[in-house]
Amino acid sequence: MKHRADAETNVKMVTKLLLLMFAICRLIVTVGLTVDPAGLLRMGVDGQLSVDPADMEAVSTDFGLLGRTEPMAVLRPASAEDVVRLVRTAFNGFTVSARGHGHSINGQAQTSDGVVVEMSHRSGSKKAAQPQVSVQEMHVDVWGGELWIDVLRSTLEYGLAPKSWTDYLYLSVGGTLSNAGISGQAFNHGPQISNVHELDVVTGKGELLTCSEEQNSDLFHSVLGGLGQFGIITRARISLEPAPQRVRWIRVLYSDFSTFTMDQEYLISLHQKPSNQKFDYVEGFVIVDEGLINNWRSSFFSARNPIKISSISASGGVLYCLEITKNYKELSSDTIDQEVESLLKKLNFIPTSVFTTDLPYLDFLDRVHKAEMKLRSKGLWEVPHPWLNLFVPRSRIADFDKGVFKGILGNKTSGPILIYPMNKNKWDHRSSAVIPDEDVFYLVALLRSALDNSEETQTLEHLTNQNHRILKFCDDAGIKVKQYLPHYATQEEWVDHFGDKWAQFYERKMEFDPGRILATGQRIFKPSFTSSSSSSSTWTRVASSW
Repeated sequence: MKHRADAETNVKMVTKLLLLMFAICRLIVTVGLTVDPAGLLRMGVDGQLSVDPADMEAVSTDFGLLGRTEPMAVLRPASAEDVVRLVRTAFNGFTVSARGHGHSINGQAQTSDGVVVEMSHRSGSKKAAQPQVSVQEMHVDVWGGELWIDVLRSTLEYGLAPKSWTDYLYLSVGGTLSNAGISGQAFNHGPQISNVHELDVVTGKGELLTCSEEQNSDLFHSVLGGLGQFGIITRARISLEPAPQRVRWIRVLYSDFSTFTMDQEYLISLHQKPSNQKFDYVEGFVIVDEGLINNWRSSFFSARNPIKISSISASGGVLYCLEITKNYKELSSDTIDQEVESLLKKLNFIPTSVFTTDLPYLDFLDRVHKAEMKLRSKGLWEVPHPWLNLFVPRSRIADFDKGVFKGILGNKTSGPILIYPMNKNKWDHRSSAVIPDEDVFYLVALLRSALDNSEETQTLEHLTNQNHRILKFCDDAGIKVKQYLPHYATQEEWVDHFGDKWAQFYERKMEFDPGRILATGQRIFKPSFTSSSSSSSTWTRVASSW
């Protein structure tokens, strides 16, 4: 029996080795290279380089579920050095895409002719360090693939927390910093990319560089909001502040859009005021579907009486919700009522629509995850998500409301529609992130889910077409929106997206990733190597020779 077990083990090992060699040859043939097939095997990574079908399938899709792209292999690094070894092997040969929690929408972290680096799944004996908190310096050093929920839990042990957040915490640090990282705190602290002291980055040339305002500053500003084009973030030093203990969470309703936006803009104008004279979080959302308003209440806390949009005389059949919070310590709970009441008196919401709850700080920040668990239990999470995120200039937000919220969307939707303003002066213009050229601009996030439930308005085709109509409406109306988490099909569209930043973006791409091998799923640049026209037939011959 022992000999039989040993034989089976040997067969499995040989099979795995053959699969890996098979994938490497496929990679080399696909991109038309003459690299030694054993090169990847000799990298000597401490982590795991896998061609296991289950591993490849796991990274072939993302949260969007709008397409599938299978890589040649998957690397689960144990350290930044593993990433360096991979990129140096790949330089001018095959592509490398870093993947965090896979929350992209349009396959931005995928590749068909290279290796996906699973940054959120470390492997091997030399694991990257856990979050390292410096209480004295008020910062935390974290692995680029660390999830924000784990960063928060680590810092809360010291009574500290990062300043700026995304609404969903199960995203990787490197992933959000490659975009911007925004939520209701951005009006006050700026996006997450405005709260970073230092980065370790593996460039497209396989160099591991530390960068900051003072050191390798061009790389530092390029990587922040750079859509993964210049390097892979392996460490980030994040700014911290004393963490509150509890949150007063308030929602109020508006039937008039101009009143709603006026109040939102007033609240974010208080960003320089002392903490007791401003809210800590300002967001909002649009309710175009009467069926959602009671879900809105019940998801907040149990409501006894149903509300109908018609009973509130909503303009154009649309309601607007302002969502605000006040952070506080247990010891200051006696003053929180007065501070909130003073701020609410200056707003013009529907008086009977105030809904309030108090909860721990962690529970508020992790609120979306709780909603995720409910959706998962109903089989409504792993469905296509044709999301559209736009930055809309303040000067045209009323036109957007009239044309989209009261026009294109009709009275049906299949997911939340967020809308909230941000201050441009909280963003560093030196970063790669692109925003409208106005002092105040709005995020409008249509976070819809495509469902196969016989409702035509909830199908993927309908929602995708609706997104195209929204973009065309903005273009025809001259509303100069910028996509957040952008997705374009041609380089011409990317040039238009970056505008005045394109020349510098291109120049730095050539400096830090001259082979154009990183983050090709973004479809901004094509790799410097070109696939041979005979790749398909060559691949067939290689496959048959195994």
